[in-house]
This record gives sequence, C-alpha cells and structure tokens, in this order.
Amino acid sequence: MKIAVEGCAHGELERIYECIETLQEREGIQLDLLICCGDFQSVRNSDDLKAMAVPEKYQHICSFYKYYSGEKRAPILTIFIGGNHEASNYLQELPYGGWVAPNIYYLGRAGVIKFGNLRIGGISGIYKGRDYNQGLWECVPYNQNSLRTVYHIRSFDVFRLSQMKKKIQVMLSHDWPRGITDYGDKNNLLRRKPFLRDDIESNQLGSVPAEKLLHTLKPDYWFAAHLHCQFAALVKHDDENETKFLALDKCLPKRRHLQVLDIPEDYDGDLKLKYDLEWLAVLKSTNHLLTVKNIDCYMPGPGGNERYDFTPTEYEKDAIAQHLGTLLIDENDFVKTAPVYNPGAPKNYPTEPIMNPQTVKLCEKLGIDDPVQVLMARSGRIMKNQIFDDENKSLENIRTPIKCTKLSLPAPVTPSENNSDLIASQELLEESCSTLDNTSLDSECSTPSTVFKKTFKRRNISIYNTSEGEDSEVLSNSLTDLDSPHANKLLCKNS
Repeated sequence: MKIAVEGCAHGELERIYECIETLQEREGIQLDLLICCGDFQSVRNSDDLKAMAVPEKYQHICSFYKYYSGEKRAPILTIFIGGNHEASNYLQELPYGGWVAPNIYYLGRAGVIKFGNLRIGGISGIYKGRDYNQGLWECVPYNQNSLRTVYHIRSFDVFRLSQMKKKIQVMLSHDWPRGITDYGDKNNLLRRKPFLRDDIESNQLGSVPAEKLLHTLKPDYWFAAHLHCQFAALVKHDDENETKFLALDKCLPKRRHLQVLDIPEDYDGDLKLKYDLEWLAVLKSTNHLLTVKNIDCYMPGPGGNERYDFTPTEYEKDAIAQHLGTLLIDENDFVKTAPVYNPGAPKNYPTEPIMNPQTVKLCEKLGIDDPVQVLMARSGRIMKNQIFDDENKSLENIRTPIKCTKLSLPAPVTPSENNSDLIASQELLEESCSTLDNTSLDSECSTPSTVFKKTFKRRNISIYNTSEGEDSEVLSNSLTDLDSPHANKLLCKNS
C-alpha cells in the first residue's frame, strides 16, 4: 500500500492531484490513498466562503467545488481532517465524518476509520486553551466569536480518542503536538523559522491535547501541518514503541508539501474504506457526555462516582457489528446539501444549519446525537432539509422540527464505596455566549487571552492540569528519520 500525505491543502485540489499524477509517472508507482492534514477548504459555493475565518481578500473559491459538483472526480481516494481555515458550516453537517464529494471523505471532528487493515485516526481544528473544555455550542449563523471557536478542539473529542486501546497506525492533527520540537532538529527549524523561538523555549508551541494523545495512542506515524514548514521528528516511547512525526508545508511552488509512504502489504486488506468498530462503540457509550453548553464542562476521571473508562468490550463491539450489518462506508451516501458554485452569485452569510442525510443515518443506527440537532432542538429552532440534484435543482427544501435520536440508557457508573450508584442528571441548555471584539486574522486567528464567562465545575478537574517543564530527550533528526522499511522518502515540490 502506498499513501500520499499532504500538508495544508488550502483548496488547491487540482494542483495536488496534478502533483500526484506527475509523481506516479516519474516514480512508476500507483498510490492508493491521499491524506490531507487540514485547511482543506471544502468550499462548495460563494456562501461557504463567508463561513471561513479568513479576511475577504483571501476568500477564494479555489477548485474543490468542481469535485463537489461532479464536474471532476477525485482520481484517488482522499481523506482529510479540518484545520482553522474551513467552510465550517459544511463540516458541521458531518460531525462524525462523511463524504463531502465523491471519493473525498472527511474524518469528522475526531474519528478513527480503516482503509484495508490500516487504522487511521485524526482530530480536526486547532487548540485554544480557553475554549478547550466548552461544549459544542456553535452553529450558523456565526458571529465574530463563534466563526473562530467553532474550529477549536474540545476535550470531549480528545476524551473519546483517548479511550482507544487497539493500535492506530496513522494519526493526523492540524497543529503540532506540544513539545514535538524536542525530538527533531530544532536548530534547523529555528534557522528557517526564527520567530518560533520564544514559543518553543517557553513550551507554548503546539497543542497540549495532541501531545497527550501522542503519548497515549503511540501511533506508528503522526502527520500535521499548520505552520507551513516541513519538520521531522522521532519520538521513542517508554515501552519501546516509536512514532515517526512529520509536519508538511502548504501546497505552493517549491515547497515540501507532499510525502509518500510505503506501507507493508499486511495492511492492504481489501483497500476499502470502513468504519472502525472500536471507535463506533466509543461514540455510542460516551453519547451521554455530549453537551452544547457555552461553559466549561469536564470529562469524568478517576476519583469520581461515574464511569470514566469507555474502552469498549468485545460484547459492545459485536453488538454494533451485528446491528450495522456492514462496516463499509458507502460513497453512494453522498448527497449535495447546497447548490453548486455560481460565479455570479453574491456571497451571503449562511443563516440556517442543514441536515445531512449521512449524519442522520449514522446517528439513527448507533443511537447517538448530532450536536447541532441537539442545540437546535433545545433552543426551539428548526432546521433545513435540502438536497440538490445534478442540475442544481432543489429536490427538497423544507424546514422540519428536529427530533433527537432515541437516547440510550446512561453508561454504567462506577460504584462508590457504599455501593450506591449515581446517575448524572441531564444537562439543560444554557445560552451564555459573550460577544468578543474582532481579532486579527493574520496571527492564525488567535482568540483574546482573557474572556469573562461562566465556569461549571463537575467531575474531576484535576486530570486536566498539565505538568510543565518535563524533561524530554532531545533527538537530532532530519527527514531521514522517517526512512524505514515502512517509509519511502518521496517529496513533491510543486513546480
């Protein structure tokens, strides 16, 4: 199996696919899969441009719309995660992943899937500490605050990924795990990016939750993007496992933005895209922890009186397998939920969330909830259900009340010392969104360092305290650190 990994796509799908075709011809190889590490920009039309947190002058339609409309088809199966420059209104239709165009699959807010026998995990967005513990409260119409917070990573998604115990071979994030520069050629990086020195020396560069997942999941490979430079590192874990890390550049001429991996045949399998049973079981068992509150809400941990270990049992996985029947992710489930690009159409701000049949189908099968549907139902709003055909005509355009999926019973609680079981009461919706001043978009859409908001302390907050100043072994590595029987050093410089 041969996999191509792209850094920041920034909507330049045509150029990326052209680069892949050139590489295949030059090297005499056939690639099986393309993975993109965020800033994918799945922009379908002019309205989607207004749901991106970028200045007006950078709101370009690019080329994704051609693959969405059917004018072109992706020549290779493409999987991507979200970054901080996305059409967030579209990606919010698919919180658990789905097809954004034929042969192009979004991994969701967080997710694990299988391609053949290869397990691929990822988390979308970037880390901002002040929003990390909040619920999933954002939906269109966005204001100047929620337009940015909507792509900030939440502890709920990280908690779900941390329950995975089976080996994940490939892990994706948009921003880098914090501390990763200690495992590579940091001096070379600083020569190319000297403005990163202060953040690196203060241990502020990168994502804290990604760092935790790196040392919890211990994948074979971890790929990232975001900082628009190539950087390699080798992380050796305490149990003799190791993770090869590679950050890639954005798709521009003369930039190192594409890496090709040669994966052992053991992982080939049927080379089809499938759901991962362990991940689906985690989604189901943690559904009761979903909150849409705009306040800090903490995940359960040791010392509390409720279940905090949701690693699925074989029974839980078998039950889901029998219920689903097949784990294949069917491309035929893709539907157009917005009109295709019309060059003469004005740019309008999206005003209503759209129901995506792919999310509805998965939620009904698993008995889980779509965060946007929960938010809309609890606030008394109604949602749009629309589908467009190949001629850009609306087949359905109705406003329907949202009905949440049937909630399963609360997950088993951990008995306390006196053997009394506690059941967490259902959270009530609280809309307490504070309005923030506009912030500069030239600094990776950073949010203000302070904001006044309510806090809600529940469960075990102590597990979220991060220890600073931990000693790390500094390894001097270059791109050759990725060189192994499992890796093939083929970098594409778009000329």
